[in-house]
Amino acid sequence: MNQTLRLWRLPAGLLLLSLVPAIAGTVRLLQIAQGAAVTPENARFLTAPVPAALHIVSVVVYCMLGAFQFVPRIRSRYPAWHRWSGRVLVPAGLIASVSGLWMTFFYPWPQYDGQGLYLIRIGVGAVMTYGLIVATIAILKKDVARHRAWMMRAYALGLGAGTQVLTHIPWLLLPDYHNETFRTISMAAGWGINAAVVEWRLSGSRFRAQKGEDHA
Repeated sequence: MNQTLRLWRLPAGLLLLSLVPAIAGTVRLLQIAQGAAVTPENARFLTAPVPAALHIVSVVVYCMLGAFQFVPRIRSRYPAWHRWSGRVLVPAGLIASVSGLWMTFFYPWPQYDGQGLYLIRIGVGAVMTYGLIVATIAILKKDVARHRAWMMRAYALGLGAGTQVLTHIPWLLLPDYHNETFRTISMAAGWGINAAVVEWRLSGSRFRAQKGEDHA
């Protein structure tokens, strides 16, 4: 039982992180589908709904399905499932990143979004797209380690909205400090924390692999 809990602890956490953005995205999709009243907050989505709808659906699929890729037992016992789910994850991730870039370039900026956050969004979308392409090329060349590393990096960026729910808690608690700098920090922290955790896990994996070679 304890071993099972340990195996599912990480994917369960990832699913929880995905849950709030998934719910918010579903609400947004319902607004788009039902033709909700236009407000300053939703005007950009209702004026050009297709990129927003593509982004929401692809991110939910990518984050929810991707969480199960972190269960070693599934990967080892059901390799065919791992491969086929990967064939869903990569297109979903690319749609998410490219639609995110499109919205960054062409949607009006929300209140408190500034030049700094604009550039960060472009960087995140570009790195996520690059990571998915590199990961795909790597697995075609049977370079599993490189494939795994870049899939994890891309997933971390794709899951940024989940962590941003947590990094925006100070933003919600301190309305008097709402400004572009605070908003940029709150958004960037979500992506930064995820990226840092992935690099920490990857460095640990490399260290263990090197240690194993030294003792071989």
